[in-house]
Amino acid sequence: MADVVELSYYPVKGCAGISASEAMVTPAGLAHDRAFMVVSEEGVFRTQRRAPRLALIRPGIDVGGERLTLRAPGQGEVAVDVDTTGARRPVDLFGTPYRGIDQGDGVAQWLTEVLGVPSRLVRVPPEHDRMTDGRVPGRAGWADSGALHVLSRSSLDLLNEKIAERGGEPLSMNRFRPNIVIGGWDEPHTEDRAHRILIGGTELAYAKLAIRCAVTLVDQENGIKDGPEPIRTLAGYRRGAVGTVFGAKFSVLRPGKVAVGDAVDVTGWGEPER
Repeated sequence: MADVVELSYYPVKGCAGISASEAMVTPAGLAHDRAFMVVSEEGVFRTQRRAPRLALIRPGIDVGGERLTLRAPGQGEVAVDVDTTGARRPVDLFGTPYRGIDQGDGVAQWLTEVLGVPSRLVRVPPEHDRMTDGRVPGRAGWADSGALHVLSRSSLDLLNEKIAERGGEPLSMNRFRPNIVIGGWDEPHTEDRAHRILIGGTELAYAKLAIRCAVTLVDQENGIKDGPEPIRTLAGYRRGAVGTVFGAKFSVLRPGKVAVGDAVDVTGWGEPER
């Protein structure tokens, strides 16, 4: 039987994740997931593609989302009393304009010192109504292209087998920054075909395949790009019409709570778009 074996959410887009034994699923994904984003002074989002040191920043956030802490090796800690009512400022996410709430000069200075480039922190405003596309569109905060990223252990196992055949070292799951990891699916990439899923009190719908980018080249423990894997190997057997694919994005049909150990019940199957 398939079940949830890992849950992770990423309060600050591009920064380290937080593992959880259970989590609330909101219409925009796991609670607090990608609620914050690091941007340039001009408001353009920062990503591990160009700022791999984001991976070194480890967030913590309280249940109510009112207090955010950030830590980084050698840089200590900064705490933020989260502002949800302040002035909105323009931000740019993949060329699309949005509005974010700036979280102040203190955290901006700290981020600038950690990343080595002028940076600020913005939060999704309460009125944020961003819709993402896909077979079933859905809501999202600052996530790249969907509310929830789902990946199975068997998919990673197959990838690591193929990397080993090339003489490479296995990669950990955190290279791919999933929200929900599913065990018990013997066939790799079953998440591509599981188009309606019940987990705990939630219902999820398949939106699209996850397009992989240079973020997967970053070692999440040291914040350094680490060779050609997994893109080199994935390109040999997981190339889709719009890029290299691995894992799937899901929209939230019914919010609720999920927990590690919850059964994963697929109520609708389909073929992924390539």
